Amino acid sequence: MTARSQATKATIERKMKDDLAAVRVEVEDETWKHAGHAGAATGGGHFTVLVVSPRFEGLNPLDRRRLVFSVLQSEMQGEIHALTVRAVPPSEWTP
Repeated sequence: MTARSQATKATIERKMKDDLAAVRVEVEDETWKHAGHAGAATGGGHFTVLVVSPRFEGLNPLDRRRLVFSVLQSEMQGEIHALTVRAVPPSEWTP
């Protein structure tokens, strides 16, 4: 994992906790799986994120993902090329 990927991962974790009051956040850098991909050439990383947040209660899965993307909007302009999101309210979370 590069220093840039580590910084982006830390930013994702911080924003999920601060902006969405997430009780659980798991971020995986999958950039290495996309070597040679056009997005990799621009330096943006590929990440998978699991977010468990009470802010998702009452929202459908699409609106939950939209909320995550809205929080990470500035990072999606460069640091993040692709993001896979699993957004779950605590009432639906089973580890």
